[in-house]
Amino acid sequence: MEETKIVAPEERQLNFLEEIVERDLAEGKHKSILTRFPPEPNGYLHIGHAKSICLNFGLAKKYGGKTNLRFDDTNPTKEDVEYVDSIKEDVKWLGFEWANEFYASDYFEQLYLWAQELIKKGLAYVDDETQEEIRQNRGTVTQPGKPGPYRDRSVAENLELFSRMRAGEFEEGSKVLRAKIDLGHSNMLMRDPILYRIIHAHHHRTGDSWCIYPMYDYAHGQSDSLEKITHSICTLEFDVHRPLYDWFIQQLEIFPSKQYEFARLNLTYTVMSKRKLLELVKNGFVTGWDDARMPTICGLRRRGFTPESIRMFADKVGVAKRDNIIDLSLLEWCAREDLNKRANRYMTVLDPVKLTISNYPEGKVEYFNSPVNPENPEAGTREIPFSRELLIEREDFMEEPPKKYFRLKPGGEVRLKYSYIIKCERIVKNDAGEITEIICTYDPESRPGTGEWRSVKGTIHWVSETHSVETEVRLFDRLFTEPDMDSIPEDKDYKDFINPQSLIVVKGHSEPSVLEDKSGIAVQFERIGYFVKDSDSTDNKVVFNRTVGLKSAWSGGSAN
Repeated sequence: MEETKIVAPEERQLNFLEEIVERDLAEGKHKSILTRFPPEPNGYLHIGHAKSICLNFGLAKKYGGKTNLRFDDTNPTKEDVEYVDSIKEDVKWLGFEWANEFYASDYFEQLYLWAQELIKKGLAYVDDETQEEIRQNRGTVTQPGKPGPYRDRSVAENLELFSRMRAGEFEEGSKVLRAKIDLGHSNMLMRDPILYRIIHAHHHRTGDSWCIYPMYDYAHGQSDSLEKITHSICTLEFDVHRPLYDWFIQQLEIFPSKQYEFARLNLTYTVMSKRKLLELVKNGFVTGWDDARMPTICGLRRRGFTPESIRMFADKVGVAKRDNIIDLSLLEWCAREDLNKRANRYMTVLDPVKLTISNYPEGKVEYFNSPVNPENPEAGTREIPFSRELLIEREDFMEEPPKKYFRLKPGGEVRLKYSYIIKCERIVKNDAGEITEIICTYDPESRPGTGEWRSVKGTIHWVSETHSVETEVRLFDRLFTEPDMDSIPEDKDYKDFINPQSLIVVKGHSEPSVLEDKSGIAVQFERIGYFVKDSDSTDNKVVFNRTVGLKSAWSGGSAN
């Protein structure tokens, strides 16, 4: 029995972001709050993004505000409509609706005009240096940078060159527009950061209208300001970017959006880098972005995780100010908590051995009526066919059992779940010494609901051999063998830690009523775990993915 309790939002203390929002509203800084979720459409969202989605939309909902969905589409070489569509699908699947759908590209003209304004104020200049020269002239953490040969160009020359950059007169890499701030600043990001670079590439929304594109640090704060975002919530690595975020807003004298940072989600036995996830997909280490071993939202969905379980996980993880690593078992625990209440129950055997009831009439079939879900009486009942030849799990029989072994053994009795008590009389082996058949007898008076109730210590599940449905069952495990993938030394390849046992495919045998399940969520294979029907299923082949097992490995802590 699980002892861990999920703390309801109203029972827990406010996190630091909620405290900020409540203070701002109480002081009258804002009449209502407006947050945003701003993904770059260069890949599929993962569980880390799910936490950010739940946080941004959850804060707005709690305090009567709204959330915008804004795509940071400022790099046409990596972005695609496919990713835009998948992101919108994932946000909706998680149960959220955005107030407005925006794109950074909506603001390209305004961002360009503001860049011209910075040039006119002497706060931006066109630089012809190479990337390597810019890097060298920025200095180091202990040494200030030094001005390059183009830093003191006149306003008129900078305006002309910037206009010609937009017109497409220059090659990629030949020029950039940089802010003119402080080459001796202790924050390296404030040492004349790049605002625009030249990219001759087709954009998925603006086509070939632009060949200069704003950098994230330039576009982000101004986009927030244009939308009048009150609380711009980012992950902790953007802490050092906040001074630059504020500098642009102050110099342009625009709506003062404020940025706040929280710890990003790190999960054991996985990677969160889009680059690494893309590499896994492209090099065939997984079958795609929605591979059920991936931490992507579409992968979790395919594996059988529900929106409710992911939202529960995000709430359970909470909002922190420092990075830590969360045990993957907590996510699995949340899935069990949700599915235990809602999942329909069916019996499936994954590693079958034949069991013949010698004193049961040949050709006879009877049916046992059982609740589909004991936790939900409204789910109804299902009929389970019972016959002379059955299949049970091979691990539910032991020829030489240890003490306190309560499953089937020579001369021992168990109850077949929902049905009769049986007794093992003898076993049949092949030439290799493997058990091929277990011969039993049954007690006709032990049928539940009839006669005198007789109790035995062991109960095992089963399916009728002739009535069972053959299924392909995919058993998933951790994608990597190392708990903390971020701690792997730089001289090691993260792909060397891929778990060779992360996917095992077996042939299962299920009771036929599993095919009639219309719940739309994972079902429970009794005594085994939770499984969801996969999209690879056809009329001729049924495929189930294991979501999680029945037992939890989570102890209530996190791995640090």
